[in-house]
Amino acid sequence: MIRFILLLLPIYLLAQNNVCFDIEDNPYPNHPAFGVFSKYVNVLGTIDIYAESSISDEKILHVAAVTAELLDNDEDGNIDDPLIESSLIELNTVMPVFQYENGNAIETFFDNLDDDGCTGAVLFKNEIDPNQPGHWGDDATVEEVLHTINACGHVEVYPSLYALLPNSSELTDAMDVARGGQFMSIPNPYPDEAWYHYDDWTCDYECMAMEYLYWCVVTNMGILADTETCNGIANEWEPCSLELFESTDILMFNLVTNSENKLPQLAPDGNYCTEQVDTDSEIIPGDYPLLSLYPNPFNPTSTIQFHIGIEAQFILSLLQIIDINGHIVETLVNGKLHPGDHEINWDASDFPSGVYFVQLKTGNKIKTEKIILLK
Repeated sequence: MIRFILLLLPIYLLAQNNVCFDIEDNPYPNHPAFGVFSKYVNVLGTIDIYAESSISDEKILHVAAVTAELLDNDEDGNIDDPLIESSLIELNTVMPVFQYENGNAIETFFDNLDDDGCTGAVLFKNEIDPNQPGHWGDDATVEEVLHTINACGHVEVYPSLYALLPNSSELTDAMDVARGGQFMSIPNPYPDEAWYHYDDWTCDYECMAMEYLYWCVVTNMGILADTETCNGIANEWEPCSLELFESTDILMFNLVTNSENKLPQLAPDGNYCTEQVDTDSEIIPGDYPLLSLYPNPFNPTSTIQFHIGIEAQFILSLLQIIDINGHIVETLVNGKLHPGDHEINWDASDFPSGVYFVQLKTGNKIKTEKIILLK
């Protein structure tokens, strides 16, 4: 299985919105599936966006920004749920962007993808509008990226909440209420008491559940509350405002708004440029940045690379591993180092899978990077 994790040093690319990600050439141009793409962005070390050459940089950066905002909804530079982060990485989650729905590229991609990536949804060129993030009928980016995060993240990590089979989760129990019954095929008509009445015959029960989760999340975000949108989606989804959602779909309102479930609450606006993203752009002279890790995720050994400047040669340096609870679990360096580039291998054979932090302290300067151990 191919790992699509690259250490990126983001630089500022200004499109319509403020987005701090770097579009790169496709790192796997000869792969039988991914070879159909020419452009690539890795978002926060988790989701790989691949796009055909005809997709504008502005649209690709919009997809990247929305992806980052949904993963890091408080925009503090860290993905909100480490377990979702781990799942997305482990499954090699991919967000493909195609020019046409019926083009050769999409057929070639899915014919050759095999187990090389998790794709919860796809996007097409004419579905992306950076000027109207998530607006129904204009920009499908929020919907399709959310489908991808849910399918490759939430459904996998929290099956009791989000599993898609009948009678398998709080999600499907709530959907059966919202549809007026448990229907394996689309009823004609839906019961009068139903407020969710999706009628796409190509969408099976699991697909219906995924669409239902999307409607609930974006309703809570306030994306659907304008009169034009409410009227346009009424044949499928009725409680379009937060007030209607809270009073009509009590089960899902409680699930979506429960902070312990860590679903995104704020609507993406297409801007993502956190202070944490920017800090990595400052490189100390030398072959390595101040602190870099590879591979990441890893099992069981990762290489830690860092640079000590001439001005810090007589200053104590600490290189430590910190767990998700903030406890120091191992100290790799504790002393004064000679100037130059340094490389240390961390063997985590005795540590459980999970999220850790590698922290370098040199005098009063601190640099921390997240690392994920997958066993």
